[in-house]
Amino acid sequence: MITLPITPTIYQCQPEELSSEERQLIDMAISSTEKSYAPYSHFHVGAALLLSDGTLVPGCNQENAAFPAGLCAERSAIFAAGAQHPDAAPVMLAIAARNTAGELTHDPVSPCGTCRQVIIETETRFKRPIRILLYGQRCVYVMDGIKNLMPLSFTEF
Repeated sequence: MITLPITPTIYQCQPEELSSEERQLIDMAISSTEKSYAPYSHFHVGAALLLSDGTLVPGCNQENAAFPAGLCAERSAIFAAGAQHPDAAPVMLAIAARNTAGELTHDPVSPCGTCRQVIIETETRFKRPIRILLYGQRCVYVMDGIKNLMPLSFTEF
């Protein structure tokens, strides 16, 4: 048996190190946390998706008493983009969250497994990685594609 090292590349930076376009996307994700409907978890997540045509698509989590009927912020944005702009490739996705106290999280939060698979499918569909920005008050994690969070993904891309 041999060990196969898997080394994801995740950059850590401060918001001021990002481009104005990246900061704008993070600001939209933060703003989207305020539109979240999370009466059960009280964990409000916002997302913002930049498309290749310059369109910005917000998303936020939507909970439901029948828990499988809810939707995460990331999928909310990706599915809205797919419905409204089916030919525009997603270029960049920003994610932010507020904790149960209503404060922006100290550390960045990452997409759940289901959202990771949806992002992989979206990257596969458009044959290009999506730059991902995970916001936290302490720092921002930046990665060039979801494979950095899910390296052994179920895809051909």
